[in-house]
Amino acid sequence: MQKNVWRDEVARERLVGWFDRFRDKIQPPVESLKVPSRYGPSHVLLAGQADAPPLICLHAMRTGSAFLVSELNPLLDRFRIIAPDLPGQSVHGPQIRLSLKNGAHAQWLCDVLDGLDLDTVNMFGVSWGGFVARQTATLITERIDRLALLVPAGIVRGSHTAGLIKMAWPMLRYRFSRSKRNLQRLIAPLFTTWDDDWAGYTGDAVHDMPFDFRIPPLASDSELRQLRMPLLVLGAEEDISFPGEKLVRRIIAEAPNACGEVIPACKHCPPTTLEFRIWLAHRLIAFFLGDRNDEPSDPPKSPIGREFES
Repeated sequence: MQKNVWRDEVARERLVGWFDRFRDKIQPPVESLKVPSRYGPSHVLLAGQADAPPLICLHAMRTGSAFLVSELNPLLDRFRIIAPDLPGQSVHGPQIRLSLKNGAHAQWLCDVLDGLDLDTVNMFGVSWGGFVARQTATLITERIDRLALLVPAGIVRGSHTAGLIKMAWPMLRYRFSRSKRNLQRLIAPLFTTWDDDWAGYTGDAVHDMPFDFRIPPLASDSELRQLRMPLLVLGAEEDISFPGEKLVRRIIAEAPNACGEVIPACKHCPPTTLEFRIWLAHRLIAFFLGDRNDEPSDPPKSPIGREFES
């Protein structure tokens, strides 16, 4: 179904401005290209050295490739980050809402991989992007070498009551009254740390982007068992939407080659700090490249959590 992610042309220009602002935070070199897909041209952001190992990175809902890659700067010395803009979830993505149940996102992503001449890849997905990554890895297992998921959608769900009270109500309140206090109330249940740009963008997105109220369906046990590649899952202890311990335990109980970790004192959106970015980069480097010597010798306390293994 064709559906723009912006309300009007003014909103589109504001969303593009935010995308460019986050893109400017990415350590160069950075480039953009468009690749064909069955749903039209798809924008892809590339960062890091061209000869580095490729890593597909899929962003969260209502954001975009630049938002995620701006948080991954410490990875750019080791990977060629390839970040497509997801359909219906980014101002630069295909303006269409794909079905959540028929594998359409996986088909789209395979088109993108084909357009980039990539056969098998390592993949990292965050939140909604984690749902797309998981769905792709289940349906087209042979194309995913290793899979890492950060607070992925579509595995477990939190309390509907808590979601309404702590997330839906602050969102509605901010739409009707754009005060600083209401913005803080909107951000508090979602973000572990305050960041002016993330807060400003989130506030504008509430007004500029019609909300997609669909919820990714939960993966079945059999779908999780099909994830036979090495799999890393990172959950957040204080995640209202996808409770971290429940999330990690479910994946490692079903996926045959999974390991996981719960990030303590962390909400759905992890810390937007350099300290956390460095920790996450080391965690992903160790997983994707098997370089345990790359682990930080004195990691920050907040991002290190309880570890589980299959």
